[in-house]
Amino acid sequence: MAKKSMIEREKKRQRLVEQYAAKRAALKEIANNEDLPMEERFKARLKLAKLPRNSSATRLHNRCQLTGRPHAYYRKLKVSRIMLRELGSTGQIPGMVKSSW
Repeated sequence: MAKKSMIEREKKRQRLVEQYAAKRAALKEIANNEDLPMEERFKARLKLAKLPRNSSATRLHNRCQLTGRPHAYYRKLKVSRIMLRELGSTGQIPGMVKSSW
């Protein structure tokens, strides 16, 4: 189980990303528009830099929804490999059966 503080920090980042998504997209559009004057584009870059760092989507890290484990994360199921094995063994994932040979 991951530390509660790490799980909460990741949730806080997710909220910030959702809160600033529209503003970041608008500023990036202005900053990358070649038709606008250089001064206007530069001002947009400065405003973008003043936004909170954690509001960037690249700072998010996928974590297991059951344990909070950050490594070996399966995107489709949103769980780690350890929980995938446990849930599969108990028959809680449809279509997954324990292999034996």
